[in-house]
Amino acid sequence: MIETTIELSGRVRAMLRAVAAGRAELSGGGEPDLYVDGLPCSDRAAIHDLVHLGLVRALAAVRLDERAVAELTEAGRAAIAQGSNMCSR
Repeated sequence: MIETTIELSGRVRAMLRAVAAGRAELSGGGEPDLYVDGLPCSDRAAIHDLVHLGLVRALAAVRLDERAVAELTEAGRAAIAQGSNMCSR
């Protein structure tokens, strides 16, 4: 397995913390949007990257017009636990 290291911005780390705190939802679809405290996150590219990198996922599959509670994956929890700007995957 090839390990990749990516840099996490402060904004991305804040998104991960919001997901960890249970304050986030993902919309349905292959390119989901993130909602924190019911408000849409403006950095759509960042959340798409987090989903595609396997750091964040929805608890349930939903239609495009629905939202599901977001959760951190094991890799997402590890990224927060590192406490740095770098994340290995």
